[in-house]
Amino acid sequence: MIDEMASIEHNQTWSLVDLPAGQRAIGLKWVFKIKKDEHGNITKHKARLVAKGYVQRQGIDYEEVFAPVARMESVRVLLAVAAHKSWSVHHMDVKSVFLNGDLAEEVYVQQPPGFVATGHERKVLKLHKALYGLKQAPRAWNSKLDSSLLALGFARSECEHGLYTRGDGEKRLVVGIYVNDLIITGGSTEVISEFKEEMKSLFRMSDLGVLSYYLGIEVRQGRRGIELLQAAYAKKILDKAGMGACNP
Repeated sequence: MIDEMASIEHNQTWSLVDLPAGQRAIGLKWVFKIKKDEHGNITKHKARLVAKGYVQRQGIDYEEVFAPVARMESVRVLLAVAAHKSWSVHHMDVKSVFLNGDLAEEVYVQQPPGFVATGHERKVLKLHKALYGLKQAPRAWNSKLDSSLLALGFARSECEHGLYTRGDGEKRLVVGIYVNDLIITGGSTEVISEFKEEMKSLFRMSDLGVLSYYLGIEVRQGRRGIELLQAAYAKKILDKAGMGACNP
């Protein structure tokens, strides 16, 4: 809980204010979760501060909520391309991801249980950044990530908005996005490393190294790239997908 509050304060998520007339404050609650690896071993005990977004009213507290993520078919194609070209695939995730999204709406929340400011018990928190649980949180984060990648010179796929590319030849870089998880592959490890440093300068990131497990897919990589998908099988996936305009 303390780590979660530290992340929130680090991101300057809110400010303590009096509730304006005509506004209402959304409640907050703590959600506890156990994270496991692909073998079922416990890797982390996590506490997340979540807004009770189910009380939000469309048109008043939020507008658009849709946020694209890479389809599983696109993830498989990306891995097949990497296997076919003998590229290595890396994995990163963004810490406290939704806290990075900038809010367009005026939203107030109650002070979190266990962390009410002494002497200011009747005050509320005005949000500057999104919180987990808010209806618009995924969209706010996706908009922030999209603008950041475009500023770094990436182009978003026209038919898969969770897929971004940059460069050509050995400088080619392909990034797949699923909320806060990034799978990264390209023509050289130097290009991948450079991109990782760019992302670390923008967001608080966890560098998970070479990809081994992603969205239920187990991946084995060796010196020549992905071993799980043999070249012939990778080509079969690419042919079946058709690729066309979505070719990474």
